[in-house]
This record gives sequence, structure tokens and C-alpha cells, in this order.
Amino acid sequence: MTIDPTVSSPDSAPLSNPPIAERRLGTRVRDIHGEHFDDPWDWLREKDNPEVIAHLEAENAWTDQVCAPTMNLQRSLVSEFKAYTTETDVSVPLREGDYWYYRRTQEGKSYATHHRLHVSHCGAGADSGVDLPPSLAPGTPHPGEELLVDENAYAEGQEFFRLATLTPSPDGELIAWARDFSGDERWTWVIQTPDGKIVDEAVTNTGYGLAWSADSSAFIYTRLDDAWRQCELWVHRVGSDPGEDRLLLSEPDEAFDLWFAPSRDPQWVAIHSTSPTTGEAWLWSTHAPLTAPVPVTGREQGVLLSCEPAGDHLLIVHSRSSREGAVAAAPIPASLATSMTLASEGGAPSSSTTSIVPTPIAPPSTWVSVREPREGERIAEVEAFASFMLVTMRSGSLTQVACHQRATSASSEALPAAALEGLWDEGRFVEVESPVRTLITGGGGRFEDTSFTIEHQSVTVPPTAERVEVGSFERTVLKRLEVPGWESSEFIEERVWVPSRDGQVQIPVTLVRHRDCRPDGTHAGWIHGYGSYEISFDAEFDILRLPALRRGMIHAIAHIRGGGEMGRAWYEDGKELVKVNTFTDFIDVAQWLHSSGWVATDRLIAEGRSAGGLLMGAVTNMAPHVFRAVLAGVPFVDALTTILDASLPLTVGEWEEWGNPIESAQVYALMRSYTPYENVEQGVVHPAIMATTSLNDTRVYYVEPAKWVQRLREVTGSDQSERPIVLRTEMVAGHGGRSGRYGRWETRAEEFAFVMSQVGVSE
Repeated sequence: MTIDPTVSSPDSAPLSNPPIAERRLGTRVRDIHGEHFDDPWDWLREKDNPEVIAHLEAENAWTDQVCAPTMNLQRSLVSEFKAYTTETDVSVPLREGDYWYYRRTQEGKSYATHHRLHVSHCGAGADSGVDLPPSLAPGTPHPGEELLVDENAYAEGQEFFRLATLTPSPDGELIAWARDFSGDERWTWVIQTPDGKIVDEAVTNTGYGLAWSADSSAFIYTRLDDAWRQCELWVHRVGSDPGEDRLLLSEPDEAFDLWFAPSRDPQWVAIHSTSPTTGEAWLWSTHAPLTAPVPVTGREQGVLLSCEPAGDHLLIVHSRSSREGAVAAAPIPASLATSMTLASEGGAPSSSTTSIVPTPIAPPSTWVSVREPREGERIAEVEAFASFMLVTMRSGSLTQVACHQRATSASSEALPAAALEGLWDEGRFVEVESPVRTLITGGGGRFEDTSFTIEHQSVTVPPTAERVEVGSFERTVLKRLEVPGWESSEFIEERVWVPSRDGQVQIPVTLVRHRDCRPDGTHAGWIHGYGSYEISFDAEFDILRLPALRRGMIHAIAHIRGGGEMGRAWYEDGKELVKVNTFTDFIDVAQWLHSSGWVATDRLIAEGRSAGGLLMGAVTNMAPHVFRAVLAGVPFVDALTTILDASLPLTVGEWEEWGNPIESAQVYALMRSYTPYENVEQGVVHPAIMATTSLNDTRVYYVEPAKWVQRLREVTGSDQSERPIVLRTEMVAGHGGRSGRYGRWETRAEEFAFVMSQVGVSE
């Protein structure tokens, strides 16, 4: 693994100035709500135009040249990433059927290998009731271990490779996984035997997720439309022609996406169709795979909903009684299992999109309340087991997990509504002693398990996975991530609260610093934010942060409105017509870092990705003097153009996040006032900016940062030799950037060396 110091090809001379894209009017002209706008650089959207590719390559060459003086720092950062990484390692094994599944990494290999081990090799038989994970050693195969997939073999010769969703069949005889060689997140499903023989790879251009039929002969998947929307649910027989696949469910509303995740209950898979504000659910029978899903509830505008099969009844997370979510139990009609048995035997109709049960089986009138949100809680999801459930939520800006036990374990017979009253206890929280931490459930496991796994971590404390026994709540450490040379005790991590300028809220901030740092106004700092889609930016451990912290930088995560850290109300106070709150919150936190003395006034870096990149563009326009350098990853900086074009991926569904500027002059005016590309002012001294993108990014097109950089360079009052504005484009990658851990290390080293050099942080 090396970093190439070459800044230009042998036949090309160093560039004297950054690339200038020709202005071409008439490519995209906008006349709406009384405003005329002719975009001079929208021709850069023409991905197949050789001139566009040449321009992006010239931008890369310029970035190479600008970053060349930081090459020693880049090398140092990569060396430190490597030193902090236990390269040869093994993950916590997860039980599926009669096997334990896990991943291994090896020093010198960029990708993981996937393995499994039969329970008979762990000292417990398949039917013994003992569920103890094997003791696995990094770098040493366990006796009986099977190699399923070597990602390195598939990545060889490819510029990009990503594997997603490795899912074994119920009988353990087949392994399904999805691959992507370009980064566009249009997946091909690979079905193979455990020894690696591929038996089916004909299902292509799919969305996320796969669930098997009970007999392991078929699976369901989603197909994508041209706008990259998961709009159809199909079933495929292994080894058959995809042209023979059966359509089970179609979602015609462009604001909604279909999605599903296999449940631990082997009978059912819950199918969902959701928009940002509304949800609907169905049940697909694994025993009648060719039968259309059964509707659980009807669609109720403004009510979010998800469903989890719990054996003899359903658990439903919904927003009918509270926008912060609630959990209800609902009966499954006893006749449903009979109907599905008939369907599987050919005794009931199984036409493609017509359900054998046309009306919802669990309308709200049948629900029994299990858990309502307490003060400050936001209930997110539920995971059902035969004798307990886990409720994941947020409280006081932190993640929480509550375990509720059943009075009786799940039976094979559907419970009537009356039996659901009092079935679940009040629940018990999993406690983690830390003022700032992230707690999640560990995934995996079987429906009949009597224990579960959790993982907790923070910015400075590496992840710890623990097994929790439900009855006693006794906890056993399964794995602590080993980070050579890292001492968490050398750092202080705390939650501080910064008042917003409108006086309405206190903004939670995760503040991290070395214990020797004092608020003396001299330190370099780095503030990170997101603030959209009710996505929470939690305090998680990342080895790529550590070199900055070891150099004495102050790190802040601003948990701003528009995100989900403080619940649904927090999110709704940072979207649509009040979206500007997201930007002002971030600026308020940045200015507090200065006024509190933690960060010097000319030494603050800001970073955000995707919608967080929109945040970067907006705050750079609104308060350019606050930041010395900005990292804008795959930035959504031409938001208005995108949200005005219903043909682009994701746009229609985005209207519930940003508003619809086509129909609403008010929304148009608001978005026009903050969309970064159209609000760069002439002569302003901007921070140094590095924008990064990928040519195959489906979520945020490369053209957005490409145009933004052109506009910035044209009008900025900054001295480009001191505060350069650069664009790095990965020519074969997607929204997540380069694949493989060493590629990610090199990318991060270049990005951080660029901004660190701007704030006087060196080797």
C-alpha cells in the first residue's frame, strides 16, 4: 500500500491555474415563480461527454498539484491509520440456523473474507439448546471452518467492489450476497453453494435486501425504476430465468419506497412502503412464496408505521398516538395461516399482485398498546424474539435499548386480541455508564434465543460487543476492538449544550479533546454535522479520527435540528420551511467553539457529507469568516435544481423533506435563498474548500460539486494560492467513495492533510 506522489503524467506540464469550464448558456433554463435562471455549467451533467470527463480529470490533476506539498503528512496519516488498526482480526460470530457466521480481515488484504462454522464444532449440537459462540482466533482458522466468500478475489482487477447483504438460506445449502462493481448501488445477486460454486447470478439491477422462502428454493427482492426507487417486489426461483419471476407488489406512488428485512420469525417477512411521513405494511409468507403479500394496515396519511412478526402476533411501531412513536401489539387472524397453507399447496389463488386477503388483517382498532414514549423518548424500532423484544429508541440525545419480556413464550397458534393485554412487561433498559456513547443491538440471532447482543462505543472508546441474558441481565463481553497504541483515558469526551440564536433550543454537542488541552483560544478544531432526514450523527469510534485528536485538535459533533438526535420534533424543526435552523444551529455551535476558547478564530475546519455537504455550502455562504477550511463530501450543493427535476433519482420522495418548489412559490423562494450553488457572493473571502464526489454516485450527482467549485472560483475574493478550492472526483465509485480499506485510508489522508495544513497542524 503506497501513496503515489505523482501530480501529473510524464507527458504533461504542471498546471499554472485551476481548470476553467466553459460557460454554455441555454443548457438548462429555468423560468418559474417569476424568476429566470440560465445555468452556465449544467452541461457538465453530460456524463458521456468526453469534454466533461476531460474536465474532471483536469480537476483531479489540479487537486494532485495543490495537495503535493502535503504528501509527507498524507503518508504519516496513512501510517498512523495502519498502526491503530488490528489488520488481522475476526468479527463477533452471529448464529443463523445451525451455523455461526463471521468475517475475517488479514494484514495486507483490503477486503474481508466471510466464513461459517457448524455448531457441532463449538461444543454444542444443533438441537442442544446451548447457544455459545465459538472462540475464534484472528488469523487462525477454527477446525471445521468454511470459507464462503473471499471479497479480495472478486475485487481483483476491479477499480471498485462492494459486497452487501450476505444471507444464508434456511437449510444452509445456499449463500446469497449482492455485488456492485461501479458504485451506483444497483445490485446483482449472487447465489452460490457454501464451497463457492455459483448457481445463479441472473438477478440484476436490484435494490437492497433479500429474503428466502422457507424451503430455500426462492427469494424475494426489489427492482428499481429509472429514478433509483425500490418500486416493485418480485420473487425469483433459484436457477430460473428472471423473465419468469413473479411480481408480488408494486408501489405506484413516486413518494414511496418498498423495503423489507428478514425477521427472526421464520413464518413471515414484513414488507413496507414508506415516505418520510407515511408508512404501510404487508406480510409475505415464507411458506407460500408465490402468493402476494397480505396487507397489515391501510395507508393513513401522516402516520409512520413498521411491522415486526412476533410468532403468534404482530408488533407495530407507529406514530398514530405520538409523533415520537409507540409500540402496539396486534393479533394475526387464525385463518391466515390456513389460507397460506392452501396457497402453498395450490388450493388458493396466487396471482401476481392480488392478495388472497384483500383487506388489512390488523387495522388500528385491533391494536393493544405496549409502550408509549416517555418524556424525551423517540421510539424507533422493535426486534421480536419468542420470549422478549428489544425496543430501540432515543432519549436525551442518546441511543437507548429496552428489553421487554413476555408473560408466556410465543406459541404456534395465533393469539386473540384479548390475550395481548398484559402480555408484555414494562421493559428494562440496558445500562451503559458513559455520558456520551452510542448503544445499538448486535443483530443476528434466532427467534428462540434467550439472549441478545449489544454494542456500545463513543468517539474515544472503541466498540465493545456484549451478550445479555434476558432473565438475569447478566452480561458477557464477546469482543473489544483492539486499537494498538490508543489510550482512551488520555481524552475527555463530554456533552455540552449551546443555545440557539432563536432562543428556542439548546443544541447538543459532543466535544472531544485531549486531557491536556485548555480553552486558551489557540487550538485547531474540527466541527462535523449533518442535520437532515431525521438521521442521527451519533458519537461513534472511528480510527480515521484518531491522528487529529492525537495532534491536539478539538473535535465537535454538532447534533443540529433536522437530524434525529432529539426526536421527531427536533427533526421537524429543521426541515421544509424551517430548514434554515439546521444551518444557523451549526454556525452557532462553531461560533461557540471560538467564544468559549476551545478553538482559535482562524483554525476551525468544518466537515459534512451528502446532505451534510449542503450544510457545508450553506454555512460557507452565510458565515465564511467562521471557518478556515471546509471538507464537503459528495455535497448536495445544487439542491434547488435537483428538487425541481422530478425525473432525477429520489426527487419526488424528497419533496416531503425540503418541500415542493414546483408547486409552492414559498418553498421555491426559501430554497432559492439557501441552495449553495446559487448563493455564492462576489468578492467574499471563502475558506479553503475541498469538495469530493464520485462519477457513479446515484444519490448526489457529481455535477453538483463540479458546478459549485466553478462558481466559487469565479467569484471568490480568496487568494487561491493560500485558500485553494479543489475538486476530487473518483472516476469509478459511488456515494461512499472508494472501496477497500486501504483506498479509504488514502482518501482520508488526502482530505485531512489538505485541511490540517490550512489550520497549521502538521506531522
